[in-house]
Amino acid sequence: MPVNDNYPKGLNSVTTTSPSPLDAERGELLAALATARSALTNTVRGLSDEQLGERPTVSALCLGGLIKHVASIEEGWLRFVVEGPSAMRYDLPGGVTWADLAAGTAREVPQWAIDHQNDFRMLPGETLAGILARYEQVAARSEEIVAAVPDLSATHPLPEAPWNEPGAVRSVRRVLMHVIAETAQHAGHADILRETLDGQKST
Repeated sequence: MPVNDNYPKGLNSVTTTSPSPLDAERGELLAALATARSALTNTVRGLSDEQLGERPTVSALCLGGLIKHVASIEEGWLRFVVEGPSAMRYDLPGGVTWADLAAGTAREVPQWAIDHQNDFRMLPGETLAGILARYEQVAARSEEIVAAVPDLSATHPLPEAPWNEPGAVRSVRRVLMHVIAETAQHAGHADILRETLDGQKST
């Protein structure tokens, strides 16, 4: 299956082929990811757009922001599967260091960091329907990539960033396991937010 134009190939791309019936491992990984996604999206059933942006605990997290964040994480990692480290660049503006960024003293904040922060917020004009529709698109694209990639053991080097070990690589399999874990973790956070918000439980 050709790669969507929104996901251009890089020099270190994993080559994809026409999808064949899913093998057992791919099917199980995708099923686990679908289950985690469902656990997360179930936490927002019956809520208004305004409630999605509320922060009912001492943290800065809101339900709409959690879904946006998880969708972005999944999209980014599956782009990494196709494109390699160029899909997850963490460039800093000239003269700005990682220490500056961590301390909040950077004279200029890179766009990727701004986008990351905005993923945790409900921005003006964002709605439950829009957020869920985007998540569904991300999920469908992930399933296409997993079905088409020839080998779950294929690897790419991780991009340079303080949180990545120098020289580390990630296989398609490990990427999927990471996305499943991230989604499940945030589904748990979302459960707490929903129960704090109105006493309702998602399970």
